[in-house]
Amino acid sequence: MIDLVTISGVKYDVDEMTKRYVVRKISRLDKYAPRQARKGASAEIVLKEVNRAHGNKYEAEVTIKLPGKTITAKDSTVNALAAIDIVETKLIAQMTQYKAAVKRRSRKGRILSRLTKVKKIKS
Repeated sequence: MIDLVTISGVKYDVDEMTKRYVVRKISRLDKYAPRQARKGASAEIVLKEVNRAHGNKYEAEVTIKLPGKTITAKDSTVNALAAIDIVETKLIAQMTQYKAAVKRRSRKGRILSRLTKVKKIKS
């Protein structure tokens, strides 16, 4: 789980039920992060009440800090909890891309080291 979760509200009073919902949704995103990045992960959530002409009243912005990468997602809807759900989906997509990139980098190093070992043995 992402242990360090900070929730704040701008023109929005964040009640206990909303805090529990947000912590439950965001803290389980660590399974999409690489294992070595899970310990240093932290999340910052900002819930805002905005009045826009097209009806969106609540905006959620989540920033997850991982080693070497900061992932941010933002969305606005008519319900604050729905905005969290949409942001969670966006974060899942970004974190799976990050995890795949980290795996490719580590695998590339292992393959190169194996090839150099084979050349040394044959020489």
